[in-house]
Amino acid sequence: MSGPRVRWDVFCRVVDNFGDIGVCWRLARQLAQDRERQVRLWVDDLASFARIASGLDPGLAHQTRAAVEICAWTPSSEFGECASVVIEGFGCTVPADYLALMLARPTIAWINLEYLSAERWVADFHGRGSPHPQLPLTRHFYFPGFGELTGGLMRDAGLTERREAFQADPLARSEWWQGHGLPQAQPGERRVSLFCYPDAPVASLLRQLAADRAQAFTVFVAEGVASAALTDWLGHAPGPPGTVHQREALRVVIHRFLDQDDYDHLLWACDLNFVRGEDSLVRALLAARPLVWQAYPQAQAAHVVKLKALLTGYLQYWPGAQPDWVDALWLTWNQQCASTTALQHVAAYSAPDGPAAQCARSWAKEQGQLQDLVTKLAEFADKLLK
Repeated sequence: MSGPRVRWDVFCRVVDNFGDIGVCWRLARQLAQDRERQVRLWVDDLASFARIASGLDPGLAHQTRAAVEICAWTPSSEFGECASVVIEGFGCTVPADYLALMLARPTIAWINLEYLSAERWVADFHGRGSPHPQLPLTRHFYFPGFGELTGGLMRDAGLTERREAFQADPLARSEWWQGHGLPQAQPGERRVSLFCYPDAPVASLLRQLAADRAQAFTVFVAEGVASAALTDWLGHAPGPPGTVHQREALRVVIHRFLDQDDYDHLLWACDLNFVRGEDSLVRALLAARPLVWQAYPQAQAAHVVKLKALLTGYLQYWPGAQPDWVDALWLTWNQQCASTTALQHVAAYSAPDGPAAQCARSWAKEQGQLQDLVTKLAEFADKLLK
């Protein structure tokens, strides 16, 4: 039972503004466009969703974008007939009235899409089923991951080819910068994108970059949380999109919040990307550029375990002996080091032909050879429906 006649319902509760909906929107689009599934995406916060989806109207209860039917998920939502495949994004529970509709179907694939982790236990729990305690339904847990025994990574069809063509074409990059009102690259400078949570040591990073007399940097900061974090460094509000701040050889550019497609191009065009959460992490990894990840803070420092697991897997591609400051750089960005001295190595870490760049390219190449998440998920759901 596969193909266009199978409908999917994807449910998403927006928790941290962009992470959950970022993943669910990519999932829905790829199911509809790459796998030709019929998809309804139920979202409880269309205003946040509209920040990353061009043309989305947060005032409409129902609309179609990129072949996906987008529905406002409210306490009064009417679902009609439930889908053959039901996806709960990151443990958001389907409402009781929808659960009742699920009981009426002779076969159904009920899947909880879990958070991404590089921890070893993920492979053991991926795909396992859990019977409902009262109802004759089984929820299956689907874990994204970095190896063949996991659910894979979200990678849309043709992504690698589009990225490689863009990165190999100076004119395409120049036209992209110009088209978004962003300054062109200066000879010899390094370009850095910055997307972070409020507690990232942004001021320390920018002070270090400004003090580097040997290397010029331009840092692109999205309006919102990341630009607000600039206040400590500037001593005043950073200003609206289009504002440029110059300190020594450091240039900081505030830009408007980009939709998902444009954000990919920003990651591809920069020499180093500071990213946060899950969606921007995966896109930065697939950009084949050095990155520093800020994990979403969790109780009992669970995010630190996830951070170290990812770092271990990522750095296995580091050519030659790995210097100690690489681990320190990631830990510093996650507030796990008392000192910020590791930030002085950003110039070495961002070198276009340096070991960090080689590591990033090798990792992206290997992941590009594995089956992507949406392909694996569609096959997994089809088997559950047989």
